[in-house]
Amino acid sequence: MLAGCSGGEPRQAPPKAVYDLPSREVRPDETALHLPPATNGETEFSVIGLAAGLPSLTGSHTEFEAKGQFVRLRLVVTGKGLSGILFDTRRQQLITDSGAVIAVDNQAMTIKRQPEKFELGRGVRVEFDLYFDLPKEAKPVALRAFGGPTLTDMKNLTGTDVKLA
Repeated sequence: MLAGCSGGEPRQAPPKAVYDLPSREVRPDETALHLPPATNGETEFSVIGLAAGLPSLTGSHTEFEAKGQFVRLRLVVTGKGLSGILFDTRRQQLITDSGAVIAVDNQAMTIKRQPEKFELGRGVRVEFDLYFDLPKEAKPVALRAFGGPTLTDMKNLTGTDVKLA
């Protein structure tokens, strides 16, 4: 009994095991972002790349001109809840330096063949791009991220702002 009461060094918990994910090169028109993850509902968001000032997009069958400039965010979402959610990429919004709220550009997302909605299961991690068409002079400052509905918040009307700097 006395052995447990010794004044020795406290035991350190062993480090948690982690996956070894290989590094990847950032795309030529993109800046890597090293931001802490943010959570909305039971969804974790990690914005890992930003490309701004894109005048047009090229898809498999067309080139598409921006009304102003395209901004592309590389996003990783992870399901943190006990059950899956229906994740809607089109709900995400971009906040500009003037405070304008810009919706995802549906046509750009279609041309670049990005997902619209998908089941995000518990512990599932999905990486994809979001495309926005901003005025030429606008600067992106935050992503307003919306996770899927949870058991306690079926509508999930409030997003979480993830600052891009």
